[in-house]
This record gives sequence, structure tokens and C-alpha cells, in this order.
Amino acid sequence: MQAYPPYLGQTMARGRSSGYEGQREAILQQATALFAEGGYTETSMNQVAQACGLSKPALYHYFRDKTALLVGITEEHVIRLEMVTGQVMAQQLPAKACLQQLIMSFVKEYADAQHAHRVLIDEIRFLQEADRVRILDRERHIVAVFASVICTIRPELQAAGLSKPLTMLLFGMINWMFTWLKSDGKFSYEDMAPIVTDFFFGGLAMVQATSAQENRNELVYSPQ
Repeated sequence: MQAYPPYLGQTMARGRSSGYEGQREAILQQATALFAEGGYTETSMNQVAQACGLSKPALYHYFRDKTALLVGITEEHVIRLEMVTGQVMAQQLPAKACLQQLIMSFVKEYADAQHAHRVLIDEIRFLQEADRVRILDRERHIVAVFASVICTIRPELQAAGLSKPLTMLLFGMINWMFTWLKSDGKFSYEDMAPIVTDFFFGGLAMVQATSAQENRNELVYSPQ
């Protein structure tokens, strides 16, 4: 299987002190939570500065405006997903094992990136076109990798035009999990990862119920 070609572009400036990068990351985390919970348009730079314990001029030392914050949140989230994808593809696993590992890795990655993922889905429309296109191109590259692995498992799907629709169905299961899977629920993201894998590969008949009986909490469904 061909190795995933890693992206080399970075959004972070080079040559900065570790303290600068640490503060920048802390700002992004606070802004991500605020944008996810209150919306990008409803969140002000004053609110971000206050949440970070900074003055507004100090905040502008790290990000020139709110748009730059949104770019940082969305692009760095997608770059992280690219890195996860690249790490799996670099293992050169057989196709089925590779897709299983991709699914498991993405579901687990989302466990710690729920706010960032919500911002990516809900707020990317507010980016300027050049930024939006660049980030969407990165997403398309990830989708293409998943589709290529699916086609390696079932080559006939590509000729039938089904590789991308099936890939998007798979991402539909993964991408929207944050809307109903709650932190105080019965299942964690780690619990759900093999369930998603089994369901995608074999349908309802393949889902194993034994692991679900051993989970600690309670699943709560609350549609948005």
C-alpha cells in the first residue's frame, strides 16, 4: 500500500520561544471552547482575552484579529488529523487492518478535539475564501486517503462510483458523534471506535454487544 504523503506546511511561526508557543496554544484552546459553545460571530476578542487572563493588546500580539484565531483553530485541527492519517498509513498495514486503524485513530482523536471539530464544521463558512479553500483541500486529501483504502479492499467499488459515497457515510458516523455522545454517557469515544469499525465493515449483525455491557457510564442521546 502506498504510504500517505505527509503535509509539510505548518501554521505556527518558527523561531519563537517555547513560552510564546505555549501561550499561543493556550489562547487557541480558550478561543476554541468559546467559539464552540457560543458561536464565532457571537464571541468577541474581549471575551477571548478575558478567558485567557490577557489584555486585549496582549492578545493581538499573538493573533491579529478574530479571523486569525478561526484560521488557527480550524487549520491546526485538520493538520492534526492529517498527522494521524499519516501515522497510520506509514505502518503499511494490509488494507482492511489499515482502515480499521484509521477509524479507531480518528474516533479516539475526536475524543479530545470535540470543540475544535464543532468549530470546523459550524464556523468554517466565516473564513475568507483562500483560507477556507486551503483547509477544505486538506480535508479532501484525508477523505481521498480513506477512499483509496476502501477501494483497495473492494476494488469494484471505484468502478461503480461508490468509493467516495461510502467514505462520506463513514465520516458521517465519525464526524457527528460529538452531537450525541456525552462525556457522562455509558460509552466513551474509545468504546465506540470498535463499534463504528464493526458496523462499517459488517453492518448491524457484526456489532458486538459484549463490550457495551462492560462500560461504566450511561449513553445519553440529546439531538441538537
